[in-house]
Amino acid sequence: MGDSGYARRVNGNLLVAHHPMVHVHPETGERALFVSPGFVSHILGVTPRESRALLQLLYEQLTRPEYTVRFRWEPGSVAFWDNRATAHLAPNDVDHLEVERRLHRVTLIGDVPVGPDGHESQLISGKSFAADHRVAVSA
Repeated sequence: MGDSGYARRVNGNLLVAHHPMVHVHPETGERALFVSPGFVSHILGVTPRESRALLQLLYEQLTRPEYTVRFRWEPGSVAFWDNRATAHLAPNDVDHLEVERRLHRVTLIGDVPVGPDGHESQLISGKSFAADHRVAVSA
């Protein structure tokens, strides 16, 4: 499989940012938690112990069966989700299947997360991604 350049861009570019834990979805106005086990290291404004306990509680809630969806892939399936309001994990129980899977990742450069108080995410270090390719579409 060819290198799309994604791994090259991500590896070696440690992004550090301060994000609101609760952000306002820019399309719906709904509030959503903005935490991810793979990206959040701690919560500002509380002790390290409190931070670990709060994050553990939130991560346990994220994976409760009543809050999850399992997509059943079939030939030709396409799935989209909104990372501004969804936590997602790749399943770890499909590696034993002897089927070819072809995945194409599309990431959109989107909105800067904003908390209910109006404070925006702040990039502390690293280089944020910019669009590499612009694609024109016609109706």
